[in-house]
Amino acid sequence: MKHAAVAKTGAADEARQMPEWDLSDLYPATDCPQLEADLQAAETLARSFHSRFQGKLAAMSGAEVGAAIAEYEKLTEMFYRILSFAQLRYSADVSDPERGRFYQGMQERVTLISAETLFFTLETNRFDDTDLVEKLKSPAMAHYRSWLRDLRVFRDHQLSDDMERLLHEREVAGRAAWVRLFDETMAELRFPVAGKKLTSAEALNLLSDRNPERRKAAAKSVGAVLAQNIRLFSLITNTLIKEKEIDDKWRNYPQPTSFRNLANQVEDHVVDALAASVSEVYGDISHRYYAMKAKWFGVAQLNYWDRNAPLPDDQDRRFSWAEARDLVLGAYGAFSPRLAEIGRRFFDNRWIDAPPRPGKSPGAFAHPTVPSVHPYLLLNFMGKARDVMTLAHELGHGVHQVLASDRGQLLADTPLTLAETASVFGEMLTFRALLDGEKSPKRRRLLLASKVEDMINTVVRQVAFYQFEKLIHQERRSGELSAERIGEIWLEVQGRSLGPALRLDDEYKHFWAYIPHFVHTPFYVYAYAFGDCLVNSLYDVYQKGAAGFEAKYIDMLKAGGTLRHQELLAPFDLDAGDPAFWRRGLDVVIGFIDELEAYE
Repeated sequence: MKHAAVAKTGAADEARQMPEWDLSDLYPATDCPQLEADLQAAETLARSFHSRFQGKLAAMSGAEVGAAIAEYEKLTEMFYRILSFAQLRYSADVSDPERGRFYQGMQERVTLISAETLFFTLETNRFDDTDLVEKLKSPAMAHYRSWLRDLRVFRDHQLSDDMERLLHEREVAGRAAWVRLFDETMAELRFPVAGKKLTSAEALNLLSDRNPERRKAAAKSVGAVLAQNIRLFSLITNTLIKEKEIDDKWRNYPQPTSFRNLANQVEDHVVDALAASVSEVYGDISHRYYAMKAKWFGVAQLNYWDRNAPLPDDQDRRFSWAEARDLVLGAYGAFSPRLAEIGRRFFDNRWIDAPPRPGKSPGAFAHPTVPSVHPYLLLNFMGKARDVMTLAHELGHGVHQVLASDRGQLLADTPLTLAETASVFGEMLTFRALLDGEKSPKRRRLLLASKVEDMINTVVRQVAFYQFEKLIHQERRSGELSAERIGEIWLEVQGRSLGPALRLDDEYKHFWAYIPHFVHTPFYVYAYAFGDCLVNSLYDVYQKGAAGFEAKYIDMLKAGGTLRHQELLAPFDLDAGDPAFWRRGLDVVIGFIDELEAYE
């Protein structure tokens, strides 16, 4: 009992040493005069903007339209600053009703105010091509050329102004409300394990615990609690998919994935090439690795709760927050002092919320907020090697967002596919730093195995998630899916991707329900695989000593959303439209597995 108390005290001390973010750079408090002043100013400016520009854009010169876009950009930044503050505060404790009410209140006010500016992008998209070319001769408007380019890909899918405004204003009582219900339900769930009631983050963390009984208990508890709530999660999922189907039909999107691909500025054939390339190597990667892991565990088949288990001879090294910080910043600095200098700001200025807490949003994310402030990172750091890699990943996002911020609100935003580049590259830098510093063959083997598992989770698992989403969206068009049917599709896709060396028990059919991306951002998941394979190819170029790589890489991040993937990758002689590009990235993973087999 004494030992347990000491351990608990040590964990509490470690949590107290981790940073919790300071949101005062956005707003000091929910009732501060600055927040209310910004809301009132935004309302006044939005109404003025509406009265001065609605119905008049087509007759304006390029210089006048450019000035109007600059004004629209200023308003957009005001909206995002307010919403960022409300969302980050809510994410720190989604179980707090007051935070939920405040977040909902800010969403409703900003939605109402921003409805006054909704006409602007719709009218801009109605410029005919000849008129647009003429207006773009003005430098003021040409500055926003890439924003206009990305806006016009949705030209054929926009509705009438009144219809767009109706959908915009109803968002807070429709999709946004269902997303909030999902988030708050997940935050409130407790998973009983060994006499304790754990959050979802804590329970899922035990799936990589050293103790097999704890892993099993956590897995069974997750399955049981999700099963108890599966009707609600199925209702949320069915409703959101149906809403998307209706929206897609009205907007003439041919496939459920069409909007996401356009938003990601990536062609359908590129995503198809990625998914096909990954599917073709399931046998060479996940099936092969898990068969090897089963052999290491001395079994013919692994239980699904042992998929992320530490290897039998792994010492389960724990990292303090200070060790994780120094390791990540050291890895960044060895590649680029500039990246490390930007990364250090996150630690020195409390731009990170690291410790796990009841009610805190699970997982991890980087929130860009607005260019005039800075990003914030949310983690649930528990000291495992994977938590160190998560820190490296989210810090990559943060550094990317800082570098792109000079582009301004409308040009800094990066599509999801390229947004994962800096994060995954940061992970690779950190992993290589760990591997290069390890002389023990045993430890190198363990590090390689851990990296392979992370890559499987990022590439194979995420493509399987994407395939699962495609299937349930397609089948939902024939009618509402039962929880049982969703579970069947999940098990079938998971079994095919993970391979015969893994045994998936019946309760595993509910594990789809905790994955927030399906609810928050449909078809987001392939962006992880896109980013991982892209970075593997990019890192291969770096390792081969390409001239000027660091400068080219930083320029790529600074570009924000101004360039497409073809333009960003051209300086590195890479082409994501070529299936060989994806195979080059996947061969990195296969090479790691080859190296692991050499230790046999």
